[in-house]
Amino acid sequence: SFSAVTADTDRVQQRPRTETTEGIGLNLTCLHPKITADSTHSYRQLPGQAPQLVAMAVRGTKPVLEPEGTLSVSADRQSSALWLERPRIGDAAVYY
Repeated sequence: SFSAVTADTDRVQQRPRTETTEGIGLNLTCLHPKITADSTHSYRQLPGQAPQLVAMAVRGTKPVLEPEGTLSVSADRQSSALWLERPRIGDAAVYY
C-alpha cells in the first residue's frame, strides 16, 4: 500500500496519514485559512532527503508532473488539494 504522511501545524490543517493501494488516486487536502501568502506551495519529503517542491499555484488547478497529478487551490486561497493520479510505492513521503 501507498502511505502519505502530512504535516499539521497551527496554521495548516491536514489529515495526519492517508493510505491507498498503489496506482489508486489519492487526494491530500489542506486547510490554511490563516495564511495570507500570494501562492500555495506543495512539498514532499522522501525518507532521508530534504523537502522537494512539487507544485506552486495561486488559484485554480495546475498540473503536477512528479508525482503525476494536480494541485488545486480554492478561489479564496483558504484550502488546497494535491491529487496524486497514480501513486507508486516510491511516492510514499511526508507531504507539506
